[in-house]
Amino acid sequence: MSTTPTVVLVHGAFADAASWSGVIEELQSHGVPVIAPPNPLRGLASDAAYVASVASQIDGPVVLVGHSYGGALITVAGTTENVVGLVYVAAYALEEGESLGELQGRFPLSPLVSNLKQWTYPVPGGEPAVEVTIAEDAFPSVFAADVPAEVTKILAAAQRPLAAAAFEEAASAAAWKTKPSWALVAGADNAINPEVERFGAKRAGATIVEIEGASHAVAVSQPKAVAELIRDAVRATG
Repeated sequence: MSTTPTVVLVHGAFADAASWSGVIEELQSHGVPVIAPPNPLRGLASDAAYVASVASQIDGPVVLVGHSYGGALITVAGTTENVVGLVYVAAYALEEGESLGELQGRFPLSPLVSNLKQWTYPVPGGEPAVEVTIAEDAFPSVFAADVPAEVTKILAAAQRPLAAAAFEEAASAAAWKTKPSWALVAGADNAINPEVERFGAKRAGATIVEIEGASHAVAVSQPKAVAELIRDAVRATG
């Protein structure tokens, strides 16, 4: 059993685990064990159950890190026994019984909402379900305004869609009530209103760091700063 917590990085919608590459490199260079599993992006309950199953199979303590929608997942999955801390990176920190739509609805909508493109995908034995991506021409300004243009073109092409139903599912638990939490607020986020990030983090009693001018893709643009906050959590819980 390791006493240094293993960091589990949970990506959000419109991204994949590669979005953590810079953060992983930073953590590994400091000897922090880390994995970045794929997030199914099919629904809050099922995705959180997947993250919880990953965490529970790790020997020793775990710090869960969630970006964006991933924050909602670690809020639920964080109740897993060996999870010792939560880190929110430009993320949603939900209350028990609250949905993404409810939390967002308390604040002015971000530019993301008017730039979503709908697709459908097959569901066994049922009607096709709806999933969403960010319109490619809007992706740079909405998701990654502080990332080089040549990188955002690749990110836009490789984005992973989120099931639309995920916006309406309520969180079955709020792990921040019993586990310590940290939060990074991206001050220039156009995907999630920074006020949503601040509100959730403050309500959770998180240790908060804010980066002015940071886009939603802060883990890509400023991996050192993100990794430093995660290392704070690892040091505090290890």
